[in-house]
Amino acid sequence: MICLLVTVLPALRMGQRSESEPISSEEVRLEALLAEIAADASNQAVMAELYELIRVPVYSYALSLVKNPYDAEDILHDTLISIHDAASHYRADGKPMAWIITIAKNHGYGRLRRQKHVADIPEEMWDSYIEGNDEVSADDRILLDQCLNVLSATERQIVVMHAVAGMKHRQIAAVLELPLSTVLSKYNRALRKIRKNMQID
Repeated sequence: MICLLVTVLPALRMGQRSESEPISSEEVRLEALLAEIAADASNQAVMAELYELIRVPVYSYALSLVKNPYDAEDILHDTLISIHDAASHYRADGKPMAWIITIAKNHGYGRLRRQKHVADIPEEMWDSYIEGNDEVSADDRILLDQCLNVLSATERQIVVMHAVAGMKHRQIAAVLELPLSTVLSKYNRALRKIRKNMQID
């Protein structure tokens, strides 16, 4: 089950975003922050702003991969450190989130290889992560818990990268090293599964 995936509900109700959308203002800001970090890695205010922008999508992606909140937090932390150390290697191309998620993916797979385990997320952890989010009702929490559990690991990752991180399907295909057609198919299948489970028309 993936916490912080509250954006899945409006995404299901409104449909998927267009692949031809221009780079978002958030992605523009991410690129600017990466450039600032590359120029001056000691700027703590810039790192703090970067953290706030990537915290939800990176944590959610990591959680979709390892299914353990403690490991997901570690992956988020490791990803932030790697961004700090490697910002000068990023080449601005309008896809900063794809670059960041790739770093998180590498940390996540490394952790899975080392630990070779996947744990369920305790209900109290789910409650603590959505506490204070006015957009998530108790009913929504139950629906998300049930629906996201029906997805395969790859489907969860694709949904998180698209709905939470805002990545385009082409970017997701590159990160997961899958054909674009496979990503589109799995994404649409995941939405059908969730809609069926939630009985959304």
